Amino acid sequence: MSNLLFDEPGPRARRRIRIATIAGAVVVLGLVALAVRQFADNGQLTADRWQPYATWPMWRYLLGGLWSTVLAAVVSAALSMAGGLALALGRLSRRRWVRMPSAAYVEAVRTIPVLVLVYVVLFALPRYGLDLPLFWKLVVPLTVSNASLFAEVFRAGILSIERGQSEAGLAVGLTHGQTMRLIVLPQAARRVLPSIVSQSVGLLKDTSLGFVVSYAELLYSGKVLANYNGLLIQTYIVVALVYLVVNASLSKLARTLEARQPRRRTASA
Repeated sequence: MSNLLFDEPGPRARRRIRIATIAGAVVVLGLVALAVRQFADNGQLTADRWQPYATWPMWRYLLGGLWSTVLAAVVSAALSMAGGLALALGRLSRRRWVRMPSAAYVEAVRTIPVLVLVYVVLFALPRYGLDLPLFWKLVVPLTVSNASLFAEVFRAGILSIERGQSEAGLAVGLTHGQTMRLIVLPQAARRVLPSIVSQSVGLLKDTSLGFVVSYAELLYSGKVLANYNGLLIQTYIVVALVYLVVNASLSKLARTLEARQPRRRTASA
């Protein structure tokens, strides 16, 4: 049995993964316990320092930042998926002049950190007269970067479709483009849906780079709030918990979708 993007681990690999997971969990729990003790020793766990976060105005402000985060993530994901699908089809094109630039883009952009692209949009483009609004200073680099990642997801999904599906479409008189659009892509989209959701989790986390461009997403809103109320540790812990809940929910959704995927037999089965 093989997954879409990687082989399923065998018994030894699963055992090593379990051991590494347990060891990692023990280390993390130890660090958390140490941090809690340090916070307690320095009076950071007293009720009066957490009481402001039991009020609606605080949460209304943070939820406004969360909405800005979700908006940037949704727009970036939509544009990235559209660009990624175009790049995937380009990499699979029979025309060399389409295939080579698409492959070059994917391989090059995947190696560039998103932060570098943010700095390009923030500092380089205005020198050439292109000064984007704050929202697009975050969305554009996220789209440029994630399009290359979605391209590989879509390409893997398309290649996972059995060759007989395309041959059947061509046999009934469909063109290559019609076969791809009507037969291959719908099946590939269903197969890669869990991977798309998983990739969206990473994209959502990358929206925290809006901090760099002063876009009022969740992390930047937390910074402003901490400067206002002086509760630095409490504010960032609350922000981290919000990120944890949102990303854990998306990860759970990805696992649920993956579990519902029909099992495909390998060629040797």
